Amino acid sequence: MTVEEFEEFYAHAVRSLIGQLFLVAGDLREAEDVVQEAFVRAWGARRKLDREGSPEAWVRLTATRLAISRWRRRTRSAEAWLRVGSAAAAAAEPGPDAVAVARALRSLPARQRLAVVLFYVCDLPVEQVAAEAGMSAGTVKTHLSRGRRALAPLLDDSLEEHDV
Repeated sequence: MTVEEFEEFYAHAVRSLIGQLFLVAGDLREAEDVVQEAFVRAWGARRKLDREGSPEAWVRLTATRLAISRWRRRTRSAEAWLRVGSAAAAAAEPGPDAVAVARALRSLPARQRLAVVLFYVCDLPVEQVAAEAGMSAGTVKTHLSRGRRALAPLLDDSLEEHDV
């Protein structure tokens, strides 16, 4: 199928396919999306379409399968949210201390921040921090020392503000 033949096929079939898929999907935008995606796939499979001789049926079947797949994905997603929704709703927002810590950590250089988080938040030993961060153990210790020194005044001040 040449470019001109494909363009002619598209112009002839697109509106009726969108109408058909609207009935399947129940949503015009969804129908337009799956039909467009099916045409994109048809362009890649145009040699196969020439041999099979029914390109409109191929595009319709592909679009229908896409619509059903999307519908199933949305259904599974909605069911998953219902299952965990109550747990997610119960999760508390970060308190002022957690926000202050995050803000203070952002002030550190990236490698120093990485070492501090892996050591203090993830509770990893220095050797593992070194391996994961690609640093020597001595460099990790230096970053931890400098990080503590840089964070101390930032966290002491911010914590005092919230205690008042």
